[in-house]
Amino acid sequence: CFNSGSSCEKCDFETNLCKALQESNLQPGWIRRNGRSGMGPPYSDHNGNDSAYFLSLSSEMRSSSATLRTNVFLPTDKEHVCQITFHYWISQMSGTLVVGLQKLSEDTITNIWQVSGELQDQWKANTITINSTEKYEV
Repeated sequence: CFNSGSSCEKCDFETNLCKALQESNLQPGWIRRNGRSGMGPPYSDHNGNDSAYFLSLSSEMRSSSATLRTNVFLPTDKEHVCQITFHYWISQMSGTLVVGLQKLSEDTITNIWQVSGELQDQWKANTITINSTEKYEV
């Protein structure tokens, strides 16, 4: 859920990548699939639905990295807080999931959250709150 103030945009990948992640923001290696795809775990989404879609790294990408980039979010303030809640699954010990913030005036991406190799093979949820005085991407 991409939450800015009172509006909340839910993204479930059922029909497409949703507004926050366009096709152009999808690097090679990411696949939209479900638990019935025959590609190994996870065999369902975080609700236990084996026909529900999620994004997954292809098996060829095991040793490299791939990025998902959101569209541009507007600056945050007291009235417009940005909270992003996401579900994730890490299936290999060496895997690391990083959430980064890139302000439009900067070339660098600042890491704001990351997880690696803990509690394998189960869905976990995380919520991050973002504060930025200028437009940004995640």
